[in-house]
Amino acid sequence: MKIAVTGSIATDHLMHFPGRFSGQLIAEKLDKVSLSFLVDDLVLRRGGIAANICYGMAQLGLSPVLVGAVGADFDEYRAHLKSYGVDCDSVYVSDTAHTARFVCTTDEDMCQIASFYAGAMAEAGNIALAPIVERSAGLDLVLVCANDPAAMLRHSAECRELGLRFAADPSQQLARLDGDGVRQLITGAEFLLTNEYEKELLESKTGLSDAEVLDFVTVRVTTLGKDGVEITGRGMEPIHVPVAREIKAYDPTGVGDGFRAGFFSALSWGLPLRRAAEIGSLMATLVLETVGTQEYTVSREDFVKRLGESYGPASAAEAAGYLGV
Repeated sequence: MKIAVTGSIATDHLMHFPGRFSGQLIAEKLDKVSLSFLVDDLVLRRGGIAANICYGMAQLGLSPVLVGAVGADFDEYRAHLKSYGVDCDSVYVSDTAHTARFVCTTDEDMCQIASFYAGAMAEAGNIALAPIVERSAGLDLVLVCANDPAAMLRHSAECRELGLRFAADPSQQLARLDGDGVRQLITGAEFLLTNEYEKELLESKTGLSDAEVLDFVTVRVTTLGKDGVEITGRGMEPIHVPVAREIKAYDPTGVGDGFRAGFFSALSWGLPLRRAAEIGSLMATLVLETVGTQEYTVSREDFVKRLGESYGPASAAEAAGYLGV
């Protein structure tokens, strides 16, 4: 399966606050909040939703097509992704702006406060999918992930026009889209992916009920944090998959991207939704166990072993054949 992933490409500035945000916030004074957190750690990492997903897919043997906008400072990052097998030939390079920046602080409870500077991402609306489809000799699936809002709407519209299967993954850009924009984004999507909070925000903005959302999309995937993932869809029984066993949690940044990388990789192998969610959940755990969104490496033998430990021997056996174990 040939998969294109559209969305943000960024550099992550990740910090750790050795306390709890909840103890610093006064409910009655939130309209006057002015806080500064003294952090005890800072790391710079490669990131961005689309790039993170592509990196994870490449770890599982795929060669995804990365689609996004960057600055002239992207050369080293490009070489890094290409070394793992990511197709970067459809990345748009801005003449004026730097690659986007994500600045995030995580506390002891894994709560996060973050800011995102769009930079070159603001030009992602200049990217057309049709030439990418031609260059790739066709695409089997397009992931429309968090990006410049105009680019997200353009890419979902192009998928409908070109008859391409696509997944709508609005993520944090739900805060920027109004109800009409959200409806445009998800209409005709084969998959809709959100976390639990984003699910409720999407329904609130659109005025759609949970059941009504399925009039717009075929399958709805909702990640639930420590409670796993729930999958619902037209004419199917709901599927719930618990989280994979972890060794030690370090940083939740990029966990959702890891899930998506594993989930869609497994679907590309032809595995059913439950197995795909199991593989996605283990990929999410690998991200959780590292600081940075592309700092983990998939040892295929260990990956299959951990699948078995979390989800049983049948899950491990099905994945082993596709991972060459």
